[in-house]
Formats: sequence, C-alpha cells, structure tokens
Amino acid sequence: MTERQKDRPWLMRTYAGHSTAEASNELYRRNLAKGQTGLSVAFDLPTQTGYDPDHILARGEVGRVGVPVSHLGDMRRLFQDIPLEQMNTSMTINATAMWLLALYQVVAEEQGADITKLQGTTQNDIVKEYLSRGTHVFPPGPSLRLTTDMITYTVNHIPKWNPINICSYHLQEAGATPVQEVAYAMSTAIAVLDAVFASGQIAEDRKGEVVARISFFVNAGVRFIEEMCKMRAFGRIWDKITRERYGIEDAKQRRFRYGVQVNSLGLTEAQPENNIQRIVLEMLAVTLSKDARARAVQLPAWNEALGLPRPWDQQWSLRMQQVLAYESDLLEYADIFEGSHVIEAKVASLVEESLAEIDRIQEMGGAMAAVESGYLKSQLVSSHAERRARIESGREKIVGVNIFESTEPNPLTADLDAAIQTVDPAVEARVISALQHWRDTRYQPPFNHPRPCKALERLKEAAKGTDNLMEATLECARAGVTTGEWSGALREVFGEFRAPTGVSSAPVAVTAEEGTALALVRGKVARTAKDLGVGKLRFLVGKPGLDGHSNGAEQIAVRARDAGFEVVYQGIRLTPEEIVAAAVAEDVHGVGLSILSGSHAQLVPDVLERLREAGAADIPVIAGGIIPNADAEQLRAAGVAAVFTPKDFDITGIIGRIVDEIRKANKLDPLEVPA
Repeated sequence: MTERQKDRPWLMRTYAGHSTAEASNELYRRNLAKGQTGLSVAFDLPTQTGYDPDHILARGEVGRVGVPVSHLGDMRRLFQDIPLEQMNTSMTINATAMWLLALYQVVAEEQGADITKLQGTTQNDIVKEYLSRGTHVFPPGPSLRLTTDMITYTVNHIPKWNPINICSYHLQEAGATPVQEVAYAMSTAIAVLDAVFASGQIAEDRKGEVVARISFFVNAGVRFIEEMCKMRAFGRIWDKITRERYGIEDAKQRRFRYGVQVNSLGLTEAQPENNIQRIVLEMLAVTLSKDARARAVQLPAWNEALGLPRPWDQQWSLRMQQVLAYESDLLEYADIFEGSHVIEAKVASLVEESLAEIDRIQEMGGAMAAVESGYLKSQLVSSHAERRARIESGREKIVGVNIFESTEPNPLTADLDAAIQTVDPAVEARVISALQHWRDTRYQPPFNHPRPCKALERLKEAAKGTDNLMEATLECARAGVTTGEWSGALREVFGEFRAPTGVSSAPVAVTAEEGTALALVRGKVARTAKDLGVGKLRFLVGKPGLDGHSNGAEQIAVRARDAGFEVVYQGIRLTPEEIVAAAVAEDVHGVGLSILSGSHAQLVPDVLERLREAGAADIPVIAGGIIPNADAEQLRAAGVAAVFTPKDFDITGIIGRIVDEIRKANKLDPLEVPA
C-alpha cells in the first residue's frame, strides 16, 4: 500500500504582546524560533480604543493586555529584525484597524518589502465590539465606512491580505449559542459585503476577489461534537450566501476560511489544571474534520482565568498543537466524519436554525440595525444568563467547580503570584515618557517626519467627504502622527458611540419561587430597604478604564435587578471620576467595580479615594474580575468590602453578600439566612 501524503498542518499561532514594543519583539522572535508559524499581535487597550498612553482613560491599562503602539516608531521597533515580506501576521485590532495596518505597511516599505506580497489578517470586525468586546470608538455608520475603505484598499493594493476577520469568537464568550454564533457572524458578513459592493470601489468582475479575502475567527467550546458540526454548518451557509446573494461562481472563492482561538469562557480558576484537557478537546473540534478544519489555530493557556499567561504557559499550548500535527496520524486521512448520520443530522439542524435567525435579522434591516436597536445585545445577555443559571443549579456540570470539587494540592499554583505573568507598573511611566520624546523629536533627524497637522487636516477633510480614508491614514502614519491624534481627528468628525448594554431588556433567568436562593436574597433586599427607609436599594455597577469585557458586569446587573435592586449601569469605559459622580448623584447604597484587564490595582483605590473626598466613604465598594490573591488582599486593605473572582460562580450568592456589606456599612444587624 502506498503511503498517503500527509496534509499540511494549520498555521500555529500564539496570541502575544505586552509591556513595550521592545519586550514584544523579543517574545515574537523567541516564539518563531520555537516553531510557531505565524505572528498574532495583541495590542493593549489604549491602542485598541484610539487613545495615547497619557490619556486619562489609559491609566493602568498601558502594556497590560497587549503591546502599546502609539506611532510609527513603535511599529518599527515591534517588528525589528523580523522580515515582514516573509511573515503571516494576524493583528487583533478593530476600531483602529485601518491605522495599525497603515503603520504596518509603512514599516514594510521601510524594510524594502514588496507590499503586494504582505500576508496576514486584520480583525477589523466592529459589530462584535458593540456586542461583546467593547473596543468600539465610532458609531456604526462611520465604523462600517472604515471597514469598507480598508477592504477595498487591500483588495486593490495588498491582494494577499485578509482585511477582515469576522469574529464570532467573542460572541460565544458573551454567551452565544452555536446558532447565534453562526447567525450573527453571517449577518455581519452580509452587512460588510453589501456595503463594500455598494461603495462603487470594486469592479463587478472583482467581486469574487473580495469574497475570497473575507475570513472568519471562531470559537470552539468543550462540546466538541456540536462545535465541529457548527464549523460544517458555517461552511455550508457561507457557500450558499456567497453563491445565491453575491453570484460567486468560483467554488475556491466561496470557501469558508477560518482561524480559531478556542474557548476561554469555560476555563476555570478552580482546579485550573483541568483547563489543559478542556483546551485539547476544544482544539480537536476544529482539527479532526478535514472538510471543516481551521486554517490557523491559537490556544489559550491553562492559567488564563488566573491572570496573564507566561511564555512557558504559551509554549505548553503551542506544543499541544505540534503533538497533534506531527505525532498523531490525524493528517494522513480524508474527512473521518463523512457519511455519519449523526453528524449530518446535527449539521442540518444547525443550518436550518441559523438561516431562520439570519432572515430575522435581515427583516430588522440587517446587522447594524440590530446592533443599534439593542436586539443582538439583549439576546446575548439573555443566553449568557441562562448558561449561568444552568451552572448554578448544577444542570450544567463543570468539573472542579460544581462537581468533583475536592482536590489534591496543586503544585502549579503553589505560588499563585509566580504562576502568572505580571506587568511591571513602571512600564506605563516609561511608555508615556517615550511618547513625549517622540512628540518632541519626530520632526528631527534621523526621521524628519513632516509636521503632522497637515496630514490630520487632510484626514478630517476626507472623513467629511467620500474619499477612501486609507490614503490619508497612510499620510498620517508617515508624518509621525500618534494613535490618539489619528482617532481624535476622526472622533471630531464622526463622534463617539455608547453601545446598548442589553441589561434592561434581558429576561429573568433564575426563578424566585418560595424557598429558592433568589427568593431568600430578594427577602434580604426588601428587608434592608425597609430598614434604611427607602423604596428600593440602589446598586451601581461600574466599568472603570478601558476594559470592555462587560459580560460579568452585565450578569451581576441583571441578577441584582431580579433580586429587587434598582441598578445603575451605564456601560463601559468610564473614569473613576464619572463613576463616583454617578454614585453620589444616584445616592446609591453600594458600588460594584468590574475589571478583567488587570488595571484594578490603580483604578479601584482611585474610586475609593474619590468617594472619600465626596463625603461618601460609607458606600461599600465591591470589586470583581481576574484579581490575583496578593492584589485582592491589597484591595481589601485599601477599604474594598469584598473581592470576587471567576471561582465565585454563584451570582445569587454574590448578590446576597453585597446586601450583607450594605447592612454592615449602615450598621444594621446581620440577617440570619436559613441554611
């Protein structure tokens, strides 16, 4: 028997970047030396949301969840000694995607690269930012224009680049069911393609080239049979839409091309070693089936629910992929699920339900209309609330969390503070100082950039008209403009956007019949309101800083509402000053601060200090997020009443604790709750 030629493995990426361009450059070169086959750049939150590191909202966030790139000098340093013409670079960037691609192109030109040979992907999916990730800047209309201009520019000038990576990953993280994940991603793709073809920037005979450059970035959860069927359903629906709606005849151009980051939502802080097998199962969902195999895979690390992974943790995840690709026989076979009645039935069901939901969204006016009306967000908040309720009731079992909770001591987490990557707080000051130096010297040798004001004026003029914004953006990049200056110019023209939170319209997910946990907490809330002589207890849920991961905050807000609180939740991206002003104006009885990006050490004490200055020191402050033990102790020492982390999955119990802290702060007797 002749040996069958093995398939080529998928691209293996590690999502990486932190602290500074220098530190990230060193990390990239190390990862490439370990056998990684593509770069995946994580940008910090100020870069993602269009702020310079010295902006008030950037405080505590600089270099924390990714690398800060404030101007062309940072991008040069990020890719120093890495030949961009030979790389396949994925950039996880959305609202400021055009700006980062412009910086990347200019650095490639400086390296002498032929830009028509550049390969890679910019995520550039703004819809999911409104729904789940929260790094949007501009309203939906102008955002779609930026996306459209970038797609048409790359098709015409950087033909191997994937200018958009429609991203259902974060939808699943926000609670999406497989049907919602498929339907919302496909609805986004329809909105984008409709806008691109309506812009008049693409010749009719080049439509297929545009469709061929659309890629997807999906999520794979631990229910790996269902997830694998979801990928097959995605492929069938994309083939149908591109053929029937856009008339694409070439089957190669209609191929569903996707990369994957497997699920982080299901990773647990409790018994985190179990996350390894979860990650492996999730990887199998997108690799086992040849006909629905991912083109690129990046895996989270076992300790992501604890904090930032270290290089060793990321290496472990990379090695999982390499063992599967090089040691197993997976790549030696055709599709192993072909002909399975079980798989076929599941795929058919997912296709039918997803197409029905896509039709529903089209009837509303498409994805952008469904964002602005709040429909998509409220559906996700509702799905997530139902999932949380299933976990709390034990109907959905999670090993180490609500089943098999007893455990041997874990050597991996014996020293918790050493089990994660920490970012030196001094980095922020160094980055700000370097930015100041750039602003002061960008016109001088050796760079001699032209003065940026002309480039920024040209950008604003283009934004007011209908010109493609990419050329003006490239001019800004070459002029040494900063990220904050580019975004600031467009904010002046386009304005900003506060997305619907989905909280007020989310249905009740947990029943409150007599004797249930929620009924008991409702009783405590009502009794405490009566004891304080108020109609309702008022609770403010605040998201300080730039962390847009709002899923946890939304679930707390919804459950507090269902427990009888009047909830004040204004959404994401607030300064400590704005949060305190709202707490005082609304005369709240408690403040809950949610931060998952790691900036809690700076922002939470700032809120406490401002409450004291406002004469409201008696309002208890509760903190929630990915907060290491040592930080939690420091927050409590600073005056935080309670700290909750991902291991605290019982939301009703958390609401009960909040009531206890309100009673304690108001010197009321503790309420006895029946066991």
